[in-house]
Amino acid sequence: MQPIIRPYGKQDLDAVYDICVRTGDNGLDARGHFSSDTLLGDVYAAPYVTLEPEHAHILDDGTGRAVGYIIGTADTERFVRRFRAEWLPVVAGRHPEGDPRDAGLLWRLHHPEQPTLPEYPAHLHIDLLPEAQGRGFGRRLMEAFLSGLRAAGVGGVHLGVSPDNKPARAFYDRLGFTPLDESGTTLVRRIA
Repeated sequence: MQPIIRPYGKQDLDAVYDICVRTGDNGLDARGHFSSDTLLGDVYAAPYVTLEPEHAHILDDGTGRAVGYIIGTADTERFVRRFRAEWLPVVAGRHPEGDPRDAGLLWRLHHPEQPTLPEYPAHLHIDLLPEAQGRGFGRRLMEAFLSGLRAAGVGGVHLGVSPDNKPARAFYDRLGFTPLDESGTTLVRRIA
């Protein structure tokens, strides 16, 4: 069967959590890095598919199994408000403080603010399992996501990337993303 890109469906939620943790260490497996393997997904994946499923696309291996995704928001400021009002009350109790491995992610969970970039109001996260990487699917997912933003009238998008994640940085460079500043951790792209 041929892999396909399709809209996110509620049946994909467990797979989104799984993909998020299995790629959560700069593209490598982060299972066991935190007190719960759902913490990464509660911060970086599930709120997007819950609050803005219209901007979520799944890479399906052709059998119904999700092996990658691209998720995000068309309006970061609006998303942060909804995250605080609708998402945080649902998940805050799942992750009690105490485990030092969780400190950074718990801080991020309770402080979801992102830079205000009026020219680049949208932001995204993209993750593919190793079996789906290097085959052009990331580019196709990005095209689907950007097409949705374009249809929504969004003029630009930003994303965060770790300086240690060299393969991701090369991928974004090929797709026309450029660094916002010297740190190189925030990349931006206009949407034509």
